[in-house]
Amino acid sequence: MKRLATPLMGMMASALILAAPAVAQRASGADSSLSDKVSQINQKQAPDSFSGLAKRLMPSVVNITTSQTVAPEGLPEFPDGSPLERFNEFFGRDPEGFRREGSLGSGFVISADGIVVTNNHVIEGADEINVVFNSGRTLQAQLVGTDPETDVAVLKVESDTDLPFVEFADSDNAEVGDWVMAIGNPFGFGGSVSAGIISARNRDIQSGRYDDFIQTDAAINRGNSGGPLFNLNGEVVGVNTAIISPTGGSVGLGFSIPSNLVEQISGQLIEYGKPRRGWFGVNVQGIDDDLAGAYGLNKASGVIITSIDSEGPAASADFEVGDLVLRFDGKTVENVRGLTRVVADTEIGKTVSVDIIRDRKRKTVSFKIGELTSDDEVEAREPLPENALAQNPLGAELKTIDDDARRRYGIARDVDGVLVNSVAASGPSFGKLRKGDVITEMGFEKIANLDDAYTALEPGKAPPGKPLLVRINRTGQTMFFTIKTER
Repeated sequence: MKRLATPLMGMMASALILAAPAVAQRASGADSSLSDKVSQINQKQAPDSFSGLAKRLMPSVVNITTSQTVAPEGLPEFPDGSPLERFNEFFGRDPEGFRREGSLGSGFVISADGIVVTNNHVIEGADEINVVFNSGRTLQAQLVGTDPETDVAVLKVESDTDLPFVEFADSDNAEVGDWVMAIGNPFGFGGSVSAGIISARNRDIQSGRYDDFIQTDAAINRGNSGGPLFNLNGEVVGVNTAIISPTGGSVGLGFSIPSNLVEQISGQLIEYGKPRRGWFGVNVQGIDDDLAGAYGLNKASGVIITSIDSEGPAASADFEVGDLVLRFDGKTVENVRGLTRVVADTEIGKTVSVDIIRDRKRKTVSFKIGELTSDDEVEAREPLPENALAQNPLGAELKTIDDDARRRYGIARDVDGVLVNSVAASGPSFGKLRKGDVITEMGFEKIANLDDAYTALEPGKAPPGKPLLVRINRTGQTMFFTIKTER
């Protein structure tokens, strides 16, 4: 079956988009909140009708229209006086020959003084942004800030009167099976309401490194982007941002950014004009069952530190390459994506405890979280296979590192170990080790020369029935593999 992930912008959209923490400050007109003083409702019990909820919430949900002017690009332009001149407007040309583009999306008001939340991809590149209320009232919006990483944008409109607004739910309390309602502007049909349930949590749709979507079967389509997903209390539990569909229309696979993340990011955009994320200062790789076993674990959980940024926060603490991170600030680390999210969400300047395994022994390390300013934070490193021939328990030919090897493979002078010169295509190291790798550790023991390597490969050195943990340096990057040696 064809599988397509697409943003929910209007029909003219073409881009494929893959969403101390502050909260949005509300103005004095708090009585305008559309979810104030609402009795708590059983989220799993379907109401007799959604009409009352829709009527109450509709005034806070807005349609968003944008326009931008782009340079001519291949479309025909007819000269003044030509019988075909009138067709310039048909092709979207203005009098200067530039082409006008627009998009349609949705949004919602979160404060009485006119703060509006939507998706970044709805307003990205726009020269003009207009917010249209359910009453037909149109206000021009100013951009407060955007975060492309989470696809969140914040706008501001000016109004002489307080605007009706809604509040965020605690999305951590939302469960699979809870009833939800979406309001938005699908295909330009503003004020459209659909209902369904939360069908899954914590979805990764490969749109970015902070993916943690709520999946819903409520019908959402192009133009619903940036619109709210409400719980039965009338609180925003998510922001609709993408669908997966073979047709471009709703097939019951819609995805929303959780409200806790949206509230955090929107608050930062309001206060700082940009998102602020925590920084660990390491690169990591995920683990499989064999790697987990090498560290003394029964199942694959956690990530291995493969490098430490000398200028990063972790450099000043007792972290080492090869540490297996199990918990970060009290939260279990399942994989690389999980660590990325928890680090980003951690308050900048906070001292956190990190539970690790080093040399098969558990340990806790504390450090102060920094602020991320680049895109070079936590990421997975995948091995690349190399086809070669060799004979020994690793299925790899090992050599002493000489000056020629250092020049040929870019091995730094301070890197000690043994060189992988070839790998047997049918051996246990195939698909893991490759020519030019430098083995620096085996079974948590440092390898300085060939004698160390062959000693580490002797029978009985690895725990019975367990693969051998091998640490390598590959073009300056540390990596870890488990190898079931032939011995």
